[in-house]
Amino acid sequence: MRAGRSFEDRFPATGEVTALVQESTADDVDAAVTAARKALRGPWGRMSVPERIAILRRIVDEVNRRFDDFLRAEILDTGKPVSLARQIDIPRGAANFAVFADLIATMGTEVFQTPTPDRADALNYTIRVPRGVIAVICPWNLPLLLMTWKVAPALACGNTVVVKPSEETPATAALLGEVMNAVGVPPGVYNVVHGFGPGSAGEFLTSHPDVDGITFTGESVTGEAIMRAAATGVRPVSLELGGKNPGLVFDDADLDAAVEGLSRACFSNTGQVCLGTERLYVQRGIFEAFVERFCERAKRFRFGDPFSNETTLGPLVSQVHREKVLSFYDMARREGATVLVGGGVPNVPGFVSGYWVEPTVWTGLPQSSPVVSDEIFGPCTHVMPFDDEDEAVALANDTRYGLATSIWTRDVSRAHRVASRIEVGVAWINCWFLRDLRTPFGGAKRSGVGREGGAHSLEFYTELRNICVKL
Repeated sequence: MRAGRSFEDRFPATGEVTALVQESTADDVDAAVTAARKALRGPWGRMSVPERIAILRRIVDEVNRRFDDFLRAEILDTGKPVSLARQIDIPRGAANFAVFADLIATMGTEVFQTPTPDRADALNYTIRVPRGVIAVICPWNLPLLLMTWKVAPALACGNTVVVKPSEETPATAALLGEVMNAVGVPPGVYNVVHGFGPGSAGEFLTSHPDVDGITFTGESVTGEAIMRAAATGVRPVSLELGGKNPGLVFDDADLDAAVEGLSRACFSNTGQVCLGTERLYVQRGIFEAFVERFCERAKRFRFGDPFSNETTLGPLVSQVHREKVLSFYDMARREGATVLVGGGVPNVPGFVSGYWVEPTVWTGLPQSSPVVSDEIFGPCTHVMPFDDEDEAVALANDTRYGLATSIWTRDVSRAHRVASRIEVGVAWINCWFLRDLRTPFGGAKRSGVGREGGAHSLEFYTELRNICVKL
């Protein structure tokens, strides 16, 4: 990497600098794309599917062998509690490689026998070929998990990648590079560049003419900028963008299950989950009972050292993001919201310089309030009563986003009916964040373009080529 500017990587629980990261220049990004193109035409491009699968499985083993290294790096970058990172981030990061190794081993294509005018036959069959050099732009909330969600299928399909992790969470992408080298991934297959968006590595990568496809998870405004960059050269994009996800609780719901599930949906990872719930709609007959129990549950989260098993809620990722979240807390008060719980900054002994905020629940605001309509990405939610099913669906759909919803009811017919009416990519019934990695994942409306997961990932990471043979 050439000499250039560096930027600080900070531990969100204390604000302390843990590393200086070299910002990639335009020349660095060009070198990474060139290396990826060379590997595509070289040993990686000539490798058989079984050989690639064997390498993917070695990646799984090596990530698991270095589990504690990844765990520490993820916590230092994000500040999330060790209990969460140990259960979700690192295991799922490794599992992504295993899932797509299995998938590519068994995925077939189409064959058609076609009559011809001269009464002979033709055979049409399709093959999948790698799309090429894939730009992978990663978010900071689940850095390893969401990066490998893209890198694993890209490599399984025979592509090469240039990864730009978030400037807030650069460590695990670099650590995965060590894993790639250790298990024999050829040079140039997996490349990492560090930096920011406009005028930095993100813009240099997405505008590079030798990038064949761009996959991105992050906020909708950045997704729009990436789509504009991808239009030059007509490159495909896969975008999982923002959300303002609704949770619906009907009066026949299992109240204990709904409170527990929605407390995770609203507050897990300090609300920094794209699939999290920032709008709650509760049927009027159980509104007060639900709110009382839900707020009591919100008070039980424990702040503290992210490396302690006693800690259940960490800080936000940065001071800048905390200022954004707290600006919404202030706005809610100015607009007359009733603050049911939280609404401020907790005192965390020993970690007073960290980027902490309280889990917060409001009520009393109209649908038009930015607190109810805009993605906040913090541990907060607004709760509002509804009277009947049609009103609940209308409230849920009253948004420019369409990523996910969760529906809580014992009525099986209602559950299926409502799930089919809400304009989202993922609808959970009596659960949240339960994922089968073979299923399609993505958003509707401003929450994204395309679907990834299982065979749907192959639609983005490969090109279908039809071959016609006259017999």
